[in-house]
Amino acid sequence: MTVATQVLAADAAADVAAIEAAAAEGKPVEELVVTGPIGFRNRVDGAEPVLSYDLEYFQRFEPLTVGDALKRVPSVTFLSDILEADGARLRGLAPGYTQILINGERVPGSGLDRSFFVDRIPAELIERVEIVRASSANRSGDAVAGAINIVMRDALSIDGGYVRAGGIMTDDGRVKGTLGGVWGGQVGPGQLLLGASVQGRRNPKEKLSQRFDEPGGELDNVEVQTDVRDGTDYSFNADYSVDLAGGAFDLNGYFVRTDRTQMENSIEYAEGVRTNAALQTTNLNPLDIRTDNWAINGSFKREMFGGETKLKLGYAAIDDDQFEFEDETTFDDDDLPFPDDDVFESTRTKTRIKDKELYAGLSHSLDFTGAKLEFGLQYADKNRDASVLQTETEVEIDDPPAPRPAIPGAYPDFEPVAGGLSKIEERRIDPYVMLSGKGEALAWEAGFRYETTETKITDETVDPDLRVSKNDYSIPLPSANLRYSLTEADRITASAGRTVRRPNFDFLTPAVLEGEFGDNDFIGNPDLKPETAWGADLGYERRIGRRGVAGVNFFYRKVKDLQEVVNTGAYSEEALDNYEDALDDGATPEEAAEELNSFLLTAGNVGSGAVWGVEVDLSTPLDFVGLPNTGVFLNYSFLDSGVRDQFGSRRFNDQSKYVFNLGFIQDLPEYGAAFGATYRKQGKSFGRIIGEEVTTTYGGDLEVFLEKRFNDRFVVRLTGSNLLDAKKKEAFSKFNTIEDQVNRDYDEYELESEKAGPVFQLVGRMTF
Repeated sequence: MTVATQVLAADAAADVAAIEAAAAEGKPVEELVVTGPIGFRNRVDGAEPVLSYDLEYFQRFEPLTVGDALKRVPSVTFLSDILEADGARLRGLAPGYTQILINGERVPGSGLDRSFFVDRIPAELIERVEIVRASSANRSGDAVAGAINIVMRDALSIDGGYVRAGGIMTDDGRVKGTLGGVWGGQVGPGQLLLGASVQGRRNPKEKLSQRFDEPGGELDNVEVQTDVRDGTDYSFNADYSVDLAGGAFDLNGYFVRTDRTQMENSIEYAEGVRTNAALQTTNLNPLDIRTDNWAINGSFKREMFGGETKLKLGYAAIDDDQFEFEDETTFDDDDLPFPDDDVFESTRTKTRIKDKELYAGLSHSLDFTGAKLEFGLQYADKNRDASVLQTETEVEIDDPPAPRPAIPGAYPDFEPVAGGLSKIEERRIDPYVMLSGKGEALAWEAGFRYETTETKITDETVDPDLRVSKNDYSIPLPSANLRYSLTEADRITASAGRTVRRPNFDFLTPAVLEGEFGDNDFIGNPDLKPETAWGADLGYERRIGRRGVAGVNFFYRKVKDLQEVVNTGAYSEEALDNYEDALDDGATPEEAAEELNSFLLTAGNVGSGAVWGVEVDLSTPLDFVGLPNTGVFLNYSFLDSGVRDQFGSRRFNDQSKYVFNLGFIQDLPEYGAAFGATYRKQGKSFGRIIGEEVTTTYGGDLEVFLEKRFNDRFVVRLTGSNLLDAKKKEAFSKFNTIEDQVNRDYDEYELESEKAGPVFQLVGRMTF
């Protein structure tokens, strides 16, 4: 690499203006793929507190997905299975509190909490990832915890192309291939970028569950389970930028398909004795998943009316299609398998979620002396269709199955489950205005956003008079951000603003779900209001040399109108049936009333909570101690919160107490080689709902890579992940009724552990 190229790359990592300048010219592809220096966190100059990480920061560890990449940035946790990184939990809060953006725009997800699984996006598509800690008026306010902006490569990102090929070997000896490529260059009057990839994925795991009557009690049974997730991801993206009609026009889009099977097989034994005589159940549970994500976006901007006008129009969708069946055989505990009273049960479930969103925006900005005024209007039209159909059958086993009992006759017709045929329509019109300024030492912005939402819910599984419900609300969202440079190396940031979290979809539909929380039923609440939060961030950042940066940030959020499961006071269907049965058996009303111990629950806005913490991050070469080819990375986040429910005080559900990452990269330019390692650890979390409480812990995750470069065109990397055979452990406390949960009268206490082995990946990249 020439000295001039090294200087350009260093400046690009240190300053956003240099990044934009390099992108405008199109970076040589070999600099991005093969010969680039160690990547560090970018130092962003805007008023918002943003942490920006180019793909080069992650690339040498060859992450498969955006989720894998996010495991290396501050304050992002996951509550996923081992080797999975799906629902990003910024600051440890549930995924619904984090806004996921792609190229600055919201994307629909299949999650009931409106979340988007970041493992659906291959890492090959991204140019950089931004952690946006505070809100701004020109962006949707659905970001109580913050926002994660996944910026995909555009037509100006690179000049040239490359191909990537390799394989992944999992702990069971299976190999999955990967192949992809990206090209960028001039086509006609504009710049075009094309990218595509096919990526195999596999994750074999082993699980063990031990079940007791209560903590410290005698072992009741154990369940031994294998869980293999196997599939292929397909992706395609394109971007075309051209000067048009006196302005700049950009058209971009992407398509990602996840085609996956999940196979869970489990055997349950009484008292932990793994013999045929102790066999209780066998369970076969395959799940086929095909998820398509796609989006197309167009934008145009030009100088007019004394300023700059921007117009954007986009469409994004997710189509999640799943087919699951569960075959379970229950054996007589008192005899060898297959006496006359053994039972075979089978359930088939078809799930289809289609969530589509059309959005548009018009804005205009005017420059004044020392300030800039921006105002605009944003529109979003969301339509979410959910279909959950199920069929069940049961048969007694008279003879030993070979190899498993056949089901006589056909299955009954598929029928919708409660709440399983629903449609949610949501319309938003959000005007905003924002004033900002930037001087030699000070950058600031202050704005006001007004979000209006109209919601219509149609549920075909409820009574006709409840089938359609509507809800409207408006939320004012002020915000302010400031960045002040104390010296050329030191600066502080401060932010304050109001954000919002809209209700979970399953909390809105008015269907009755029997036994949803222990023995308690649940009905949705179409009138549920969104949560709102006032928050503040205060940070300090220091430049270390030309490329390094260190920072510390304090954050606080006060969340109101919490969406919690509450008791309506009405009794559950089971309680009422048991009450009537007791009366029929001759019990007095007072005696029968003992059966009225479970209820109909709903979602309500109750109380408030607070979230706070400290985030520290360091990303720097060690040139100040004479080691310019050594890069070190460290981030640590202390996370805490407080909320009260009907059982007492707790943290926000499943918020980890901390998360930290530690790593290094050593470049060996004289040998055309490099190596490095990262270690990640996530703290314990606790979650409590009616009927169940769970404590979760994770083991540490160690990853390493070795790299060898051949001239300026070809690089080979060997990476290893989960080298410590990390475990996930969960302790479940289960209760039938609210009274049981208060009195600690357990229905079951379960200890579950899950483990997976190392994964090795060998990948070659060649530029052209």
